Amino acid sequence: MTAVPGLAAPVAPAVEPTVEPAAVAPRGGPLTRLLLAAIRFYRIGISPLRPPACRYHPSCSAYAVEALEVHGGLRGSWLALRRLLRCHPFHAGGDDPVPPRAGRPASMPEAGTEE
Repeated sequence: MTAVPGLAAPVAPAVEPTVEPAAVAPRGGPLTRLLLAAIRFYRIGISPLRPPACRYHPSCSAYAVEALEVHGGLRGSWLALRRLLRCHPFHAGGDDPVPPRAGRPASMPEAGTEE
């Protein structure tokens, strides 16, 4: 074939790779998904009706979502419950991040930044 000036060469249509359903990792177990749905309902349906009164950073609902995603349903819900019990007028609040998973370092140094 000869190229015609001003016309682009034919391009094959883009084919999206197919992913087998079993190859997709689930977001969490059934308990984790149920608890995340309950938090999502709270954030959309209940939280906008209440005045903002967060004593901590991140907010309790954001903390609960992160705890569930990092630690799973059982330990994540325990961490979220402990956080909710600390949220009262007699506690100062402040920065309270989710603890890292056991056996994993809190932060990994980036490649080439070792001291």
